Amino acid sequence: MNLPALDPGAGALARPPLILASASPRRRELLARLGITADGVLATDIDESPLKGERPRDHAVRLAAEKARAAAVQRPDALILAGDTVVGAGQRILPKAEDEATARACLALLSGRRHRVYSAVAVIGPDGRLRQALSETILRFKRLTSAEIEAYVAGGEWHGKAGGYAIQGSAEGFCAWLSGSHSGVVGLPLYETRRLLLAAGVQVA
Repeated sequence: MNLPALDPGAGALARPPLILASASPRRRELLARLGITADGVLATDIDESPLKGERPRDHAVRLAAEKARAAAVQRPDALILAGDTVVGAGQRILPKAEDEATARACLALLSGRRHRVYSAVAVIGPDGRLRQALSETILRFKRLTSAEIEAYVAGGEWHGKAGGYAIQGSAEGFCAWLSGSHSGVVGLPLYETRRLLLAAGVQVA
């Protein structure tokens, strides 16, 4: 069976428009690796505060679903793709660093130890069916010196990033070992995303 084409045109009319529920340029770039350009972008504004006792993996799954549902309310005609990435140290959920002090604290905590990155994906269509998947990646950072932390913080690429670092930037030089999905750590696990989109009837490269 031939699945609907993604390219704009007559073929694209056979499926709902694909809306990426994220303003992240990283997720758009990752989606493009699958040969997909979203028909639109719709950033959602939800409360991302962890629930009491919530584990990192559950937090990622819940937020991805909530983002997808929030976007679906605004675009009930569309196929919504949403994602969320959470960095966990043990059962502790690391914040998205919005200031230098938080970035320093995250890097100091991750220095010389393993941590996990949970990247959840959610897809919801006009029929209201929610499909979800979760990528779990284990990383180990080298032991960071104070000078390395300060130099990284000065570079600014940590801003808004879960755990205070961006693996697609110079922080990859801190990663001594990784097991799992590199794209998931960046923000959109491509294996899981491809699988969900195929299940939703989207033709993927």
